[in-house]
Amino acid sequence: MNPTPSLTKDPISSLIKKIAIPASVGTFFQTMFNIVDTFFAGKISPEALSALAKSFPIYFIIVAACVGVTVGGTSLVANSIGENNKENILGYFAHTIIYAVLVSILITIIGFVFSPILFALMGSVDEVIVFSLQYTNVIFAGSIIFIMLVALNSLLHADGDTKTYRNVLILSFFLNIVLNPLFIFGYGLIPAMGITGIGVATIVAQFIGLLIIFNKIIKSNRIKDISTKYFYPKVYLLRNLFYQSAPISAALLLISVGNFIILTYIGIFGEYATAGYGSAARFEQILLLPVLGLNTAIISIIGQNFGAKNFLRVKESYFKAVIYGFTLMIISGFIIFISADKIVSIFSDNPSVISFGSMYLKISALIFPAYPIFFISNGFFMAIKKSSYSMYLNIIRNVILFVPTIIVAMMFGGSFQSFFWSYCFFNWLYVICLFAFVGVYIKRNLN
Repeated sequence: MNPTPSLTKDPISSLIKKIAIPASVGTFFQTMFNIVDTFFAGKISPEALSALAKSFPIYFIIVAACVGVTVGGTSLVANSIGENNKENILGYFAHTIIYAVLVSILITIIGFVFSPILFALMGSVDEVIVFSLQYTNVIFAGSIIFIMLVALNSLLHADGDTKTYRNVLILSFFLNIVLNPLFIFGYGLIPAMGITGIGVATIVAQFIGLLIIFNKIIKSNRIKDISTKYFYPKVYLLRNLFYQSAPISAALLLISVGNFIILTYIGIFGEYATAGYGSAARFEQILLLPVLGLNTAIISIIGQNFGAKNFLRVKESYFKAVIYGFTLMIISGFIIFISADKIVSIFSDNPSVISFGSMYLKISALIFPAYPIFFISNGFFMAIKKSSYSMYLNIIRNVILFVPTIIVAMMFGGSFQSFFWSYCFFNWLYVICLFAFVGVYIKRNLN
């Protein structure tokens, strides 16, 4: 049995590999899970594929809540581990669960109330709106399962264990391959549910994952002394979780806003443009996995070292993660550029869908090396309990940046291509400024 790594003592390079690789593998299967959904939606119809694409920014409300809960719990528990404060470890773990329940109730209400309005604002035709709601209604009904799973997993991530969640995501992927056609097309006593079946398959797979994580957690030595008293709500613990998680949830909601803006803009070019972009965007997530793994790693590593006041290790973790990510994304961008046509044709044989998706991927490939700077900088600020900084960074990138993007795109004809070329330029301008800002922040505050 491998010993638990010491995040405050082991070499940074080896820690990044030990944590980031399992996290990346796990996220690979999570992304493949979504790609399976996209594949089967394409088997229903191009309209169903468009519906799934338009559902993403709304579904992302749950993703934002999940990340907020897990980052809030992970960073506060990790800092408590670094401080060797057992009471805070138990208190924050218990209150992460309480917080997850409260957040899931809020998210479910928001999803049911606002989804129909948002789909209509995207300019969807009636058939696409119906498909979209059939999917998202199921997802929002089961949001507590998503959020409770990551709340429990925050303890494992705080301790540097990304392997358990990786295994859950691998299992979920294979379950999804079986469950999707079962619920979409029906078999035996199970009726054909169409696109609703995609949502049902997701909920069933997530629930099985929740049971596995729960079984792992109850065996953890970190919470062997936990008792019911830690679950009595304490305002200051919930407040700290809120201040740590709400900014990153808000920041990720702004990613959803950004996706909403993109989908609304390209909706001008028709449902096939939306389907092409949506299928391409789902696939490009696969090649972004190393960045997401690095982000997970530095939240754990920097969180514990910041709590232990090992500021030199904090600095080393950030810059090494950026270098690794930048190098990997150059390779990923090259791969996606040369294979754009083949990628989109996996999901649809419609020539218009393939054309729009391919155009997007070839431009997006040039943005790839910029992503590590943005995501790892976000992870850095989350780990040092400055989640509000992450929120500001996301406001700039996912809201404000679209103003000059659209203005410049319109100056060059307002086409599908000109929009994404403008988006590429302003993303690079932004991350160059961001990298300089983080460097100055570290020099002034962590020496």
